[in-house]
Amino acid sequence: MKYEAVIGLEVHTELQTATKIFCNSKTSFGAPPNTNVSPVCLGLPGVLPVLNKKVLEFAVRAGLALNCEIARFSKFDRKNYYYPDLPKNFQTSQFDLPICKEGYLDVEVDGEVSRIRITRAHMEEDAGKLVHHGDSITTADYSLVDYNRTGTPLLEIVSEPDIRSAKQAVAYMEKMRAILQYCGISDCRMEEGSLRCDANISVRPVGQKELGTKTEIKNINSFKGVEKAIEYEAIRQAKILEAGGTIKQETRTWDEKEGVTKSMRSKEEANDYRYFPEPDLVPFTVSDEYIEKIRQTLPELPDARKARYMESFGLSSYDADYLTNDKARADYFEAMVKAGAEPKEACNWLMGEFAGKLSENGIEITESPVTPEGLAALLTLIAKGTISGKIAKQVFPEMWETGKAAEEIVKEKGLIQISDTSELEAIVMEVIQANPKSVEDFKAGNKKAVGFFMGQIMKATKGKANPRVVSGMVMKKLQEL
Repeated sequence: MKYEAVIGLEVHTELQTATKIFCNSKTSFGAPPNTNVSPVCLGLPGVLPVLNKKVLEFAVRAGLALNCEIARFSKFDRKNYYYPDLPKNFQTSQFDLPICKEGYLDVEVDGEVSRIRITRAHMEEDAGKLVHHGDSITTADYSLVDYNRTGTPLLEIVSEPDIRSAKQAVAYMEKMRAILQYCGISDCRMEEGSLRCDANISVRPVGQKELGTKTEIKNINSFKGVEKAIEYEAIRQAKILEAGGTIKQETRTWDEKEGVTKSMRSKEEANDYRYFPEPDLVPFTVSDEYIEKIRQTLPELPDARKARYMESFGLSSYDADYLTNDKARADYFEAMVKAGAEPKEACNWLMGEFAGKLSENGIEITESPVTPEGLAALLTLIAKGTISGKIAKQVFPEMWETGKAAEEIVKEKGLIQISDTSELEAIVMEVIQANPKSVEDFKAGNKKAVGFFMGQIMKATKGKANPRVVSGMVMKKLQEL
């Protein structure tokens, strides 16, 4: 029997505010354990929370960008559960009256656009962080608790179970990250936990409308993890059903090292949390004027930017999507074009050599030692015929390591491309005369012989010969023989 996956995602993003959601403790990442704390976020007796206005503004901003309806009347609730990283034994969240509801995102996978509905987006406080001493949460000998993250403002964005594949889930996450970055409400650094994902997964026979029993995979913190965890879990469930078994509703964790999901605990239902209105925070209203004011500040979002790149720069849907699904990358690209780079060439370099260097060094594009203007200057040298694309790939690593300008490196190393036909003619004739068999191959109709001659000439000139000029000269000389 053939099965299909049914997937819903709960995306948690930390909002980029200077202080926490209900107190004035800092939200900075990387502080020594248990230093960014206050009596409020530690839940000490006799303290009262006060809502950070910036959190509400960011929540409305995100909701508008995600095509949500913004609630005019909203409130906070207490979500009661015990866990060591939750000092109050309850989480201040939103239950029945979230700030945002009924939105959607359109995502494209393999040329097919699908609409993923968003059920709700609500504000809440983050819990602390457990530091497990062992290979994983399931094998740790003991755990330590760091409360620095406790009370950091979160926006939880919950999708409908509209996702049908791991690839589609990743595309949804990438689009979500881009929108949150463009809106300036989160840095979305998954490696720092500021963007996390819980995946609800079930499988059912193809054609069946009724949903299967779902499991929830908690706190996946990379796109690769999202894809691999969903793929593994869907196959695991399908195998169980195929063998006549039943799926247990439970919470599972993704073990990156082993590439498997592991059971953590049986899944709680909403009523297990004993939600009730937060008595220390009054309900609040949001006016039409407030919403409209925030709407006016929304930037050009990824879909609009993608459409502009395709129309103005003639880029393909794939190229434009690659550039715009990361705001910093799109900004870098536009700076390159402004500095004189040809758009398609700029895109090719960002996807190729440049992306390789970022990956090799494990850094973000904002940390690149080569500026967009510097990379544009390198591409300009190629466009002018000063150097070849092959030589540019030798120059670029030198720019990365030394910080020198492309033109300076080219001059220092004598890499200027040879385009003068009088200078190249002797080399071309020498190579042709030294390879009579390849000349005969060409005359016999083997056009690959031209490639051989090109390779020999490039070798003789240490890659400095202008390939276009050489190609024309080789063809002309061979036809004259």
